[in-house]
Amino acid sequence: MPAIWCVVLAYNGIDLTLACIESLQQQDYPRLHILVVDNASTDGTAAILPERFPDVNLLALTENLGYAGGNNLGMRYALEHGADIVFLVNNDTRFDERCVSALADEMISSPRCGVVGPMVYTWEGWSTISSAGGQIDWHFADAINVGAGERDAGQYSARGVDFINGCAIMVSRAAIERAGFIDERFFMYWEETDWCRRIAAAGFDIRFQPDAKMQHKAPLEWEGQSALALYYTGRNRMLFFARHAKGTGKAVTLARAAKGLVSGTIRNRRAGNQPAARAARAALTDALMARWGKQSPSLT
Repeated sequence: MPAIWCVVLAYNGIDLTLACIESLQQQDYPRLHILVVDNASTDGTAAILPERFPDVNLLALTENLGYAGGNNLGMRYALEHGADIVFLVNNDTRFDERCVSALADEMISSPRCGVVGPMVYTWEGWSTISSAGGQIDWHFADAINVGAGERDAGQYSARGVDFINGCAIMVSRAAIERAGFIDERFFMYWEETDWCRRIAAAGFDIRFQPDAKMQHKAPLEWEGQSALALYYTGRNRMLFFARHAKGTGKAVTLARAAKGLVSGTIRNRRAGNQPAARAARAALTDALMARWGKQSPSLT
């Protein structure tokens, strides 16, 4: 059986991290190794984990490298230690005990499969879908979590998809070696979408497997998100479509993405949400100036 290394990316939320590890330790897959990458948490994560889970590998970073940088370090460590498959998960997740096995079965049975992801439910239970795979809307410059907010009635079968939500994404060694690691220009948000499209372009299938089940503690809607999250989402949308949109429609797609940021600036300013307005404006400005990676725009 392939050796699977699960890379848990943590930034604060020690209680969630502990619960995530406990959930992973209950998996029925026999060759599962757990590595926590602590993205410079300030809540004592790096000190608490070795006490609670001495057998769990830990990379304690001194700087927050974001989703891209933190997971890249974790993947390099896992591959150097013999991983055949890497399973990247956020720390605010928990899993059905057969989740890893079901994903591994899909990858093993489909030789061209480079990426596979599970059915993601909301935190409140095992019925409301958060993501049943991802679909890119090239016309409106958007990325959609299929089925979000729907009650699971078995309407989504195993199938090829455009991308897998980055809260839990399983990737083969072969796909990483051929397509490369996550592009750190994204820092966070849209990076898994870009990565999946690059892996697909390298000749691999991106698969969704509903027999693998998990929960993610994340809202279904973007209302109430931090200004910084809005900044990275808006900026990185421009980067993604500049890279992947094709043909005569590329200019129109980028124009729609830019128009969304202009509209967001105006709408939030009128609503009195000045941090969100500044986030949209900074996202557009930095995208046009090609300022990628970790940035510290003034949003307050």
